[in-house]
Amino acid sequence: MLWSFARPHLPALLIALVLGLATSAMALISPLVTEWVLQTLAVAGSLRDPVLVLLGLLIVGAAVGWFQWVMLGRLAEDIVYDARRRMVLRYLGSRVFALLERSPGELVTRVTSDTVLLNQAASTSIIGLINGAITLVGSIALMAWLDFPLLAATLGAVLVVLLCFTVLVPRIATIEEKAQAALADLGTEVEGTVRSIKTVKSSSAEHARYASVMSHAAESRRQSLRSVRIQAAAWTITGAAMELAIIVVLGFGAYRVSTGDLGIPTLVAFLLYVWGLMGPMMELTQNLTTLQSGLAAAGRIAQIEQLPVESAELGVRITEAADEGSLLRAERQLSATAVERRPEPQAPEPPNAAIPVLKLSGVTARYEPHTPPIVEDLHLTVPRAGHVALVGSSGAGKTTVLNLLLRFLEPDAGVIRLGGIPYQQLSHAEVRRAFAYVEQETPVVPGTIRQNLQFSNPDASQSEVEAVLERLHLAEKIAELPDGLDTRLTETNISGGQRQRIALARALLARPRVMLLDEATAQVDGVTEAAIQQTIAEVARTSAVVTVAHRLSTVLDADQILVMDAGRVIGRGTHQELMETTALYRDLVAALRIEARR
Repeated sequence: MLWSFARPHLPALLIALVLGLATSAMALISPLVTEWVLQTLAVAGSLRDPVLVLLGLLIVGAAVGWFQWVMLGRLAEDIVYDARRRMVLRYLGSRVFALLERSPGELVTRVTSDTVLLNQAASTSIIGLINGAITLVGSIALMAWLDFPLLAATLGAVLVVLLCFTVLVPRIATIEEKAQAALADLGTEVEGTVRSIKTVKSSSAEHARYASVMSHAAESRRQSLRSVRIQAAAWTITGAAMELAIIVVLGFGAYRVSTGDLGIPTLVAFLLYVWGLMGPMMELTQNLTTLQSGLAAAGRIAQIEQLPVESAELGVRITEAADEGSLLRAERQLSATAVERRPEPQAPEPPNAAIPVLKLSGVTARYEPHTPPIVEDLHLTVPRAGHVALVGSSGAGKTTVLNLLLRFLEPDAGVIRLGGIPYQQLSHAEVRRAFAYVEQETPVVPGTIRQNLQFSNPDASQSEVEAVLERLHLAEKIAELPDGLDTRLTETNISGGQRQRIALARALLARPRVMLLDEATAQVDGVTEAAIQQTIAEVARTSAVVTVAHRLSTVLDADQILVMDAGRVIGRGTHQELMETTALYRDLVAALRIEARR
C-alpha cells in the first residue's frame, strides 16, 4: 500500500536518491581530505590544494543538499495530494450506506492527519533509509581501509543499534496505529459534539460532553506518549551506542598511537568517520520510526480502499489508476459521471407515453444481510406525470423506497424499471439523471447560495433562478443578505425552513423527470407551505412527483396516495377513497385531526 503511493513518483525518487548519494559521497571524502591536511602539515607542505578541495566539497554539497531537500519536499506533497485524491474518489464513488457506516470524524482524519504521516514515509524516509544504509556501509569500508582493529571495536556499537531496531521497530508500528486510531476517535467525538451543539446546550449537557471528549483526548494523549517513549528509547540507545563507540576508539586508538601501530592523522580521520557514523545511524533511526508511522497510516488508508463502490466500472478505474500510478483515468470517469448527471431540457414524450416513468415489481430490500427486510414484495407504479404520495407510520419503509429509486440501496429481489428499462441495464448516473431529490434534513452543501441553487444544473440562467426564488418566497430574504446570491451558505445566515426551500429550488432548477420529496415542507410556515404545494401541483402537470410525508395535510390533493405498513403497500387511492377503504389511513388522519373532505 505504501509503495503504491511512492511508485508513481519513481523517477523523482531515483533522482533524489542519486543526489543523496552524491551528498553522502562528499561527506565520506571529507575525513580523507582532513587526513591529507594533517599529513601535509607534518611535512610542512602547502595546504592550498586540500583546503580548496574542502571548500569545493562544502559548496557543491550545500547546493546538492538544497536541491535534494526541495525535491523531496515537493515529492512528499505530491504523494499526499495523490493519497487524498484517491480517498476522495473512493468517498464519492462508494456505496452510500457503506460510507455512512463510518463517522465523519474518522473519514476526515484519514484525509488529513493520516496522509500527513504518509508523506514522509513514502518519500524522505525511503530515500533516507537507502542513503543512510549506503553511507553506513561506505563509512565502514573506509574505516576498515584505515585501520581494521579500530573498526572491530566500533562494530560493537553498530550491532547494538541494529539489535535495537530489530526489537523496537515492530512495536513502534503497533503503537503508532493505536495512536492514530485514538486520534480518529477524538475527531469523531469533537465533530459529533459540535454538530449537535444546540442539543448539548439546551440539555445543559456541556459537562457530560466535555467529560466524554476529554476522555478521548486523554486516550489519544496516552497512546501518543507511548509512541514518544518508544521512539525516545530508540534515539537514546542509538546515541549512547555511538558515544560509546567514540570513547572506545579514543581509548583504543590512543593506545595504538602510543605503540606506534597507528599514526595521529589516521586516528583523527578514523574519529571523523566515527563521528560521521552518528549522522547515518540517527538518520536510520528517524527514518525507520517515520516509516513505521507511515505504514500504520497506509494500513488505515487501505481500509478506505476496501469501501465498496457503486459502479463496478468506476471501481475498476480506481484500482487501475492505483496500479498504474495515475489517478487521471479514475478522475475523468468521476467527472464524466458528473457531466452525465447535468440535466437537459425535457424531450418530448416517446410514442408509447403509457409506459410509466417508474415501476417497482415485487421489490424486497434490507440494509444489512441476515436482517428482516425493510420493504417486502413492493409493487409501485409512478406515471410520467402526477403526484404520488407515500404515507404511513415511522419505520414503514417510505424513505427506503426513495433510497431504492436513487440506487442508494439495491434490492434483494424484484425489478425496478425506469421508463420501462430495468435498473440493471442502466448506470447509476443514468438512473439519477432522471431525479431531483430534496432530503428531509436538507444539509448545507459547502459553497454560496448560488452554487447550492445551481448544484444540479450549473447552466441555469439568472432569470430562471430569480423566478424559482419568487415562487418559493425566497427572493426577498436573499436580497437582504450582504452578497445576495453569492453569500456563503452557513447554518446561521439561513433558517432551516429557508434551507429546505433552497433545496426545493435546486430540485426545480434541475428540471427532472421525477422529483423526490422527503418531508419537503417539514420546516416551513403555513403560507410558504401553500406556495410549495402550488409549485408541486404545477410540476406534477408535466413531470412525476413522489412525496414522502408525515403531515398528511401536504398530500391530500395527491393524485395517488399509497399507505405503507411494515414495508408493504396496504392501501392506495385518493384521499377520499382511502378514507373509505383503509383503516390505518383513517387512524393517521384522525391522529393528525385532519377534517375529512366531502
